[in-house]
Amino acid sequence: MFASASHCKPMKHWLTKGDWLVLIAALLLVPGLYAAYWHGSGQGLEARVWVDGKPWARLDLFHVQHLDVPGVLGVSHLEIGNGQVRFTDSPCQNRQCIHTGWLSEGGDVAACLPNRVSVQIMADDPRFDSINF
Repeated sequence: MFASASHCKPMKHWLTKGDWLVLIAALLLVPGLYAAYWHGSGQGLEARVWVDGKPWARLDLFHVQHLDVPGVLGVSHLEIGNGQVRFTDSPCQNRQCIHTGWLSEGGDVAACLPNRVSVQIMADDPRFDSINF
């Protein structure tokens, strides 16, 4: 009915030399591919602000400033400087935009959907958008 435990092979005998080669190659290849393809697009150079789906402003990330952006619910506040941008206040209920924190890599995006305000970091290498994060 059932095979006895003496008929089961130890795990090291289940894998052939070819299996071990494939396993080791995969373990070495995955970190290299991750570093090459799934990192950000590099340090952001500017931020683009969108209001209600329309371009509203282009901002130098290295110029320290506080910006008030009028949205459909009220004013969203952005803080820019040191190559980063973040929402500091917004009239939305859950404040997901604020919890996103600092954005600095090319392709990073934060949005206050109820207020229809978003900010995206632009970089020289637009290989991927934020979907890969």
